[in-house]
Amino acid sequence: MDRTELASMIKSAAYLEGDFTLRSGKKSKYYLDKYRFETQPAILGPLGKMFAEHVSDEMTLIAGPELGGVALAAATSLACGKPFVIVRNAKKGYGTSNLFEGVLNEGDRVMVVEDIATTGGQVLEAAKAITESGATVERIVAVIDRREGARENIESAGFTFASLFTTADLGIGV
Repeated sequence: MDRTELASMIKSAAYLEGDFTLRSGKKSKYYLDKYRFETQPAILGPLGKMFAEHVSDEMTLIAGPELGGVALAAATSLACGKPFVIVRNAKKGYGTSNLFEGVLNEGDRVMVVEDIATTGGQVLEAAKAITESGATVERIVAVIDRREGARENIESAGFTFASLFTTADLGIGV
């Protein structure tokens, strides 16, 4: 499957029009429902392979913020053969009370995968938690950059950012 075909499949599966409030609080006339593409094997598999192209030999781990990054991290892990962790939004209040599910070690070199990047708020929270644990975030890669400030916010926080697609690649807002 080529990149253009995958972009078309993502848009067809996930693009909704209406009045929406995004996680960032911004209002939008369209919404990209990540679960509509992340739950489709014909889309998730190729995304995992595309993410794996951003994994360097020095990276030891893939991280996916809950909930949207979990399937992406698993698909990337399968495609590149490196383990992954799930970054919780908050420590769970039972059992192990972990912020990370899986094994994150001090010194790990991590690529964080993200679904839709609008302002980058959620992925920056995950990157901060990873950094505070003693690991290094080598790169943050999103499926889609909405081109609404995520790149600027992520890079100004000192992280490297890439996206597999932008809204322009999907034919949105052009």
